[in-house]
Amino acid sequence: MAEQTFSPGLAGVIAGETEVACVDQGQLLYRGYPIEELAQKSTFEEVAYLLIYGDLPNDSQLQAIKASLDKYRPLDAALVDALRTIPKDTAMMDVLRSMVSYAGHFDPTSGDDSDAYRERAVWLTAQIAGIIAARFRFLNGHEPLDPKPGLSHAAQILYQAHGEEPDALAERIIDLTLVLYAEHDFNASTFTARVICSTLSDMVSAIVGGIGALKGPLHGGANEAAMEMLEQFKTQEEATAWIADALENKGKIMGFGHRVYKNGDHRAVILEGELRKLAEQKGQQNWMAIYDAIKEPMVNDKKIYPNVDYPCGLTYYLMGLPLDLYTPLFVASRVTGWCAHFIEQAADNRIYRPLSIYTGEAKRPVKG
Repeated sequence: MAEQTFSPGLAGVIAGETEVACVDQGQLLYRGYPIEELAQKSTFEEVAYLLIYGDLPNDSQLQAIKASLDKYRPLDAALVDALRTIPKDTAMMDVLRSMVSYAGHFDPTSGDDSDAYRERAVWLTAQIAGIIAARFRFLNGHEPLDPKPGLSHAAQILYQAHGEEPDALAERIIDLTLVLYAEHDFNASTFTARVICSTLSDMVSAIVGGIGALKGPLHGGANEAAMEMLEQFKTQEEATAWIADALENKGKIMGFGHRVYKNGDHRAVILEGELRKLAEQKGQQNWMAIYDAIKEPMVNDKKIYPNVDYPCGLTYYLMGLPLDLYTPLFVASRVTGWCAHFIEQAADNRIYRPLSIYTGEAKRPVKG
């Protein structure tokens, strides 16, 4: 029998093959397209089509997915009523987990082939955005707004949340974060979704499982945790003193490091450029000074680079978005990647069943 090896956290273990994304030190590709080019040249709708259907859309295909998103945006009245009853102090990710599961009872799509899965993926993408916006409205004492057909996915989220169409910069930045967060290989939440699919369970269950994995602060919740860290400082000097102490005492610095990237996260570099423009436009360069006070010693002294959650937290903060909304916006994007992996797993399935190393008591008799 071959010697068995143990890799904590499955680090370095190859668990499958995928055509959806390539993540390595030198590049991040969505189905072969570099993230830098997608971020510059493509909208979230185009990226969603790419992940779900396999290639970037032509004009008619792009119009078709936009029309499908608009068709599937309205929330069932029973779901809205259920959303209304959730206590106000319930975390947004917990709300989203429950309401996506509830939405599954009103799934208008049918079938279990690839075409049906793709249609269901578009429906889920539309519904998740609507659930987030409706919850935001309830928390602020307003009734949910009907969607406004014709808006981009990014603009739709902001419109249904705030009641007015966003300006071009806000729409562009939300669209960019949706593009950057859409897919990232076999990360914890994607792997969770694939494991659920591998049992021949349904897509809604897989997405609910993905949400459960993503809410953890070591995964999707890191953007919230990064901003909570930054929010404690009023000046650059406070941040400088804090990071020196944290590094000396081996404290946890949120928003830095990555299990795959050791030389920097491509997405963080892209988003940080937009963040600096946003801070300048809003006259909030003091926040960039605090941001850099944490970043510079991490990069220069420790050679640990920001991941995308570090600039994303401050980006959303400067846009006036509440902390509790950050990770749900991650879900509004990553649902497309999860669904793409579900479709791929279902097409060539084998149930995941790893082994373990037993470390308990040796065999012993039951007395009596």
